[in-house]
Amino acid sequence: MNATDMPATALIAEDEPLLAANLKAELQALWPDLRIVASVAHGEAAVQQALALRPQLLFLDIRMPGMSGLEAAQAIAEDWPDDGSPLPALVFVTAYDEYALQAFEQAAVDYVLKPVQPARLAQTCARVQAVLKQRTSAGGGAIDAALGQLRQLLGSGPPTVPPVAPLTVIQAAVGNAIHLVPVAEVVYFEAADKYVRVVTLEREYLVRTSLRELLPQIDLQRFWQVHRGTVVRSDAIATALRDEAGKITLTLRGHADRLAVSRLYANLFKPM
Repeated sequence: MNATDMPATALIAEDEPLLAANLKAELQALWPDLRIVASVAHGEAAVQQALALRPQLLFLDIRMPGMSGLEAAQAIAEDWPDDGSPLPALVFVTAYDEYALQAFEQAAVDYVLKPVQPARLAQTCARVQAVLKQRTSAGGGAIDAALGQLRQLLGSGPPTVPPVAPLTVIQAAVGNAIHLVPVAEVVYFEAADKYVRVVTLEREYLVRTSLRELLPQIDLQRFWQVHRGTVVRSDAIATALRDEAGKITLTLRGHADRLAVSRLYANLFKPM
């Protein structure tokens, strides 16, 4: 039996056990050949199991404890092995409003609403089967297409907080003192567990916030996200070096650190 004849595989990430069990049962009825390789309850487990088991299809709940479905999809895309194997097809399980559903449709990823309706899920199964068949024939081009869809989705989702004027100063506690760090002097921000490293030419600071909370407060025209955990000031970038495998590393002006660019953001760096 060759790869094209083998049953499709899927992973379910849903934090509500009854909904996860219902989705699994409906899938087994509608798509008997589909093999569910794992069912997990949070985004971190979805990333771990997806990278270990490498299913062809992911059903991701948008809102889960900790890492959201979108963040899990981003992490999986960034850490997926560079061996030419296609990224999983994404189906989001969501209770989002009409705005978000339009965003999913525009990004060419399917979705199902909670509670899952068999008729709608049947449409999803048919669509996913067609996508998987197309990806098998597309070869390496399927990865570029999947990355493009995910980039569009990450950029078109509804805002999580009201827009605010960009921060001009970061207040960083160092011992008993609070340092006022001009954002214009920040070379890059890097996620560090529940903190963010704020790196300038002279030193670095730790601030007690997440990168997810910080992103809406900074000017993303000037600061570019180059990895799910790294945001760099664009005019601090000296060069973008691409190796033989296509991986990009950034060198910085006046700073020795080098920053890796994930393939999800590699499209930022193209010659004029």
